[in-house]
Amino acid sequence: MANGARTHLTLYLTSGYVLLIIYASLYPMTGWHDSGGDPLAFLGAAWPRYYTGFDMAANIVAYLPFGFFCTAALRARLGPLSAWLVAALLCAGLSFAMELLQNYLPSRVPSNLDLACNSAGALLGGLIGARWGSRALDEGRLARWRRRIVRHAYGVDVGLLLIAAWLVTQLSPETLLFGSGNLRQLLDLPPVQPFQPERFVSLEAAIAASGLVAAGLIATLLLRRQTRLLTSLLLLAAVLIKTLTHALLIGPASALAWITPGNSAGMAIGLVLWWTASFLVLPLQRAVAAVALLFATVMVNVAPENPYLLNMLHVWNPGQFLNFNGLTRLICSLWPFLALPWLMIYRPERHDAFHY
Repeated sequence: MANGARTHLTLYLTSGYVLLIIYASLYPMTGWHDSGGDPLAFLGAAWPRYYTGFDMAANIVAYLPFGFFCTAALRARLGPLSAWLVAALLCAGLSFAMELLQNYLPSRVPSNLDLACNSAGALLGGLIGARWGSRALDEGRLARWRRRIVRHAYGVDVGLLLIAAWLVTQLSPETLLFGSGNLRQLLDLPPVQPFQPERFVSLEAAIAASGLVAAGLIATLLLRRQTRLLTSLLLLAAVLIKTLTHALLIGPASALAWITPGNSAGMAIGLVLWWTASFLVLPLQRAVAAVALLFATVMVNVAPENPYLLNMLHVWNPGQFLNFNGLTRLICSLWPFLALPWLMIYRPERHDAFHY
């Protein structure tokens, strides 16, 4: 893969992470108004009364990847020290802009401590990026492995980001297994049909099966070697993420609560369908993935509210995870509407189109 193509992945990661930070910082983005106060007053404010070590750590960790990606992207044109310093200034500038805008959101409170923690996270991430960023993303053993395993194709970097985003959607405990594209949740619309246990099992199985087929084939389309093994590992990782999310956010006793009869049947059917479709030629794989994606999205939007998930929301208090939960819900709602256009533009290079 050419150097330019590899650099694009770093730029995509940086740009994507900026958008995620903006959304998480301004969530839920409602109720904008001018309170009439000095928007810069937070810079000289005293230590916040209600603040925890978790809050500080979260603000540091949130900007650490941004500093890493930004520094790695700038290393293509600048030296390590210059890239680190410029990235730190850009990250601190973004954090300052977000704190400034929070003055106009009733649910958010700007904080100089947040700004300091964000900047510290960016500095630390940038230091790591200056030392190992290029080696991890554009050079070194990991990059060589990527060039050997991933297809040479137009749109491949975006495809890899889509797969990463799909894994992120599994972090939302309130969504159906492999179900994404819920516009009712995004637009706060009522369900289109009442809950009926027997019917819901079939809907749940259909969503899990079609969602697995779509994501599995997208991953298979990206790979040129060890396609079925690596895709199987990806699907296993998604299941483990779902289990860990339930265990951490709801409780260890609920770690496997997502394994319902509908989800079990859906996974079994989905695995068989994905494995069979993976032997098709690439154009047919792309067509099957698109159909499965459309079907899964329609089923998610016509499915009734799951009483178990609603009860779980009463048990689970997002609290400190509120912004993160809003972010995962957004990614989950938008994912199929980003994946479908990608399926239309993705084109492997001619010499690479026959690797299976």
